[in-house]
Amino acid sequence: MPLEHIADTEDPRLADYRNLTDTALRRVKEPREGLYIAESVKVIRRALEAGHTPRSVLTQSRWVGQVEDALGDHDTPVYVVPDDVAEQVTGYAVHRGALAAMHRPALPTVAEVLRDARLVLVLEDLIEHTNVGAAFRAAAGLGADAVLVSPRCADPLYRRSVKVSMGTVFQIPWTRIGNWTDAVTALHASGFDVVALALSDDAVPLADYVAERPDRVALVMGTEGDGLSRVALDAADSVVTIPMRGGVDSLNVASAAAVALWALAN
Repeated sequence: MPLEHIADTEDPRLADYRNLTDTALRRVKEPREGLYIAESVKVIRRALEAGHTPRSVLTQSRWVGQVEDALGDHDTPVYVVPDDVAEQVTGYAVHRGALAAMHRPALPTVAEVLRDARLVLVLEDLIEHTNVGAAFRAAAGLGADAVLVSPRCADPLYRRSVKVSMGTVFQIPWTRIGNWTDAVTALHASGFDVVALALSDDAVPLADYVAERPDRVALVMGTEGDGLSRVALDAADSVVTIPMRGGVDSLNVASAAAVALWALAN
């Protein structure tokens, strides 16, 4: 594991970590599929266990031992920098041990993701990276077999999404869908009942749906503010709701996903 000590914030080796937005990272042409940033030794380890390949690691001297243990046999350059250099380069205080610039893997097809799944979470147009990460963590921890995300949904491999998910974005199969017509066709072809979680006059309580749960279920969740689009609702085979009390009409989207997935998996 080659250690390269860097004290100059303008060193070109640090370019991958220099105030790059998610969009900029995904457009990097070398490597061909772009990059994403894994933050913390724990998350880097999970990415490696999932078969992802690091391009480099940025860390401080006190974390070198843990980084070395996580990388194992990977011949990856490790840039060791002072705390102030890490903060100046990235634009924030790096205090979770390390950052790794990872090669972004090619996404599988929808058919590949659905092949062995029985319970799938579908996220439509979630714009908050923290909610995407929390939804992935719920999916991984509560029995979902896969996640599908819409074209406008925030990137599950964005640094904040990965951090909030605690690296579970690497352990659960996922991919992006195209348009809703193609997605629903693929889900139905694989035997899935498409169920929308929404506030609707014709929605049935979640417990009632679970009592007669189909063998394969795709749970569709909508964006934080407006919920599911009309197109997604019209495409659903069923609409369910989580009955609420205390004058509260709904839960945060990630919390609602956790409740529904727990009910559907049990």
